[in-house]
Amino acid sequence: MNGKSAIIATDLSNASESMINSETGLRCLSRIGIDRIHLVTVVPSNVHLGMPGIDFEKRRRRSLGRYRSTIESAGFAVDTHVVRGTPHRRINGIAGSVDADVILVGSRGKSPLENRVIGSTARNLARTTVVPLLVDRIERGVNKPETVRRHLFKRILYATDFSENAERAFNALSYLRHATKEVTLVHVQSPKDDTAGMDRDPETELASLAEQIDSWGLNTRIAVRTGDPAAEILAAEEKYNPSTLLVGSRGRSRLRRLLLGSVSEDIVANATANVFLVPPPRSG
Repeated sequence: MNGKSAIIATDLSNASESMINSETGLRCLSRIGIDRIHLVTVVPSNVHLGMPGIDFEKRRRRSLGRYRSTIESAGFAVDTHVVRGTPHRRINGIAGSVDADVILVGSRGKSPLENRVIGSTARNLARTTVVPLLVDRIERGVNKPETVRRHLFKRILYATDFSENAERAFNALSYLRHATKEVTLVHVQSPKDDTAGMDRDPETELASLAEQIDSWGLNTRIAVRTGDPAAEILAAEEKYNPSTLLVGSRGRSRLRRLLLGSVSEDIVANATANVFLVPPPRSG
């Protein structure tokens, strides 16, 4: 595998620290070819640097220095970035400028409030990310939170509608497989789908993908479900208990930033497992 780089976005909270200090998680990143990590923390625009007695950038650089030591000891090259602005925009900007292969961001999971508030960095990145995004689930409601899934990619649930978006996500398995033991392939038929014109049925399509995964020495299963795509994918998650859900994103547009109904965003908002979201290629 050629060397890859990752953005790890941190707000310096206990939750972010648990993500960075996860030795198992760092080993998973190494196995998929990551050898350089860019630690990024964003000072929000509404935080004034001149507030009495507080030097936010200095404190953040000091914290990133501690994280840097941890990650370097795990064998990675590390760069640190302390920037100001809107978190998801600055994270995307740095990802583009350093040609990152993946962005990793922690999420404490859902709560009744978070289901109504769409302003979190993880949700905004899910809408706008320019590179594959891994949303790493962190325990909530505890003093010393841990990552919910220690092995990031050990058990992958790949959801596909056989579109180009889904095919891009499947291609990510070519490198995720180095940290994977089991893949569940899921297709959801909506009652509104017109399958009369399909040359092959969904089970045959999934079986063909499973053959390719079998050739990599991984365990596979296939499942065809019927109903609302997001609801059925989440139901499959509950049944098969994957480490990570692998899904494709429809891309970015002004309209999409306003709408909250896409399958991928519903999964990011409501899944218990990690989510690996693969967007369309960068334009230009």
